[in-house]
Amino acid sequence: MSGRVPVFVAAFWWGSLTTIGFVVVPLLFAHLPTPSIAGAMAARLFTAQSWIALACGLLLIIISRGKEAVARMDWAQGALVFVALGVLLALLLEFAVAPRIMARQNLQLWHMAGTAMVAAQWLCAGVVLWKTATRSAAPS
Repeated sequence: MSGRVPVFVAAFWWGSLTTIGFVVVPLLFAHLPTPSIAGAMAARLFTAQSWIALACGLLLIIISRGKEAVARMDWAQGALVFVALGVLLALLLEFAVAPRIMARQNLQLWHMAGTAMVAAQWLCAGVVLWKTATRSAAPS
């Protein structure tokens, strides 16, 4: 059972990024009356996503640690660097990029940077999901 928990956590992280970034936010811009309303709602969703990423990343790190403070799970050997990178990207998005987008500072530049960071975080979460699922499927 405990070997499946990292898979569920990684799946939740990757799935939430996929749903918000590739489904919900495009639908907001397609169906809400103005781009400013859609943008304000998207900002709230991406803030929630940043906290989801932080919670999932910290949980994965905690799960991977043994009493000796070394990675004890097989999946953790290759996945922790992607966990750390994904969490770092989420924090940068929330505290460095999002405030500039909300202040409308060089909007095109910061929007492109934010989009690239969401895509990179999605890839990191995907790698973590792949590694956790692959390791948990391996025979013990």
